[in-house]
Amino acid sequence: MKARIFAAAALMTVSTLGGAFAADMPMPATPVYKAPPPAPYSWTGCYGGGGAGYGMWNQDSYVVTGGAPITASITNGGKGWFGQGQVGCDYQFTAPIFNLGVVIGAFGDYEGGNIYGTSDFPGVVGTEHETAAWAAGGRVGVLVAPRILTYFDGGWTQTHFNSVNYNVAIAGGGPSGISLAAQTYTGWFIGSGFEYSFDWLPVPGLFLKTEYRYSQFGSANVPITGAIGGLPVTGVSLNSQKTTQLISTELVWRFNWFGR
Repeated sequence: MKARIFAAAALMTVSTLGGAFAADMPMPATPVYKAPPPAPYSWTGCYGGGGAGYGMWNQDSYVVTGGAPITASITNGGKGWFGQGQVGCDYQFTAPIFNLGVVIGAFGDYEGGNIYGTSDFPGVVGTEHETAAWAAGGRVGVLVAPRILTYFDGGWTQTHFNSVNYNVAIAGGGPSGISLAAQTYTGWFIGSGFEYSFDWLPVPGLFLKTEYRYSQFGSANVPITGAIGGLPVTGVSLNSQKTTQLISTELVWRFNWFGR
């Protein structure tokens, strides 16, 4: 009988101690779910864009006959607005120096508008219009932030100027009877700009791009035609060398078909 009482007491003691130890032990930690970090954005892919800008052209010109200049050089210029469309593709990689994100790409664009100003030489004056231009080239840029790119670009370009009808360069002067032929000029360009992602918009892939571009074109002897006092003008041309400066802003949609 005593043995049974001792055994029951011992069992109760062990049970009590076990519960006390269990109460003192720390509870197992509840696992906390953490979302995986977002994948880094990639600029690798193709894009299209459209926008507008403001442009200026500058011209140094003189009249030529028989291959020799017969007037002093005159500087003219023009300014105005234009629209622009562009397509291109980019590739992003990490530079081995400083571990910078670098983007290289190729593109082509077209500008159309009315950038106009004065064209004159001794005795006559007219209005000259730049109406179209295209460019093709490449760019290289650095990511100053995952979705902000600064870049430089360059390449080849052509621009078209309409024909000019000259008036007599006196007060109230009417048509002079001579005109300058339309001409397309070929040259090169360099530029710089930045591109920014509208990642806070519900539509993915939209970017804003702003660029400054300087272009220089080769000189051309553009024929002067017509008649003065009933006598036809032959063998006379205007040697013209033009430069342009453009500032444009575009809304770009990046397809990112090949992005990671």
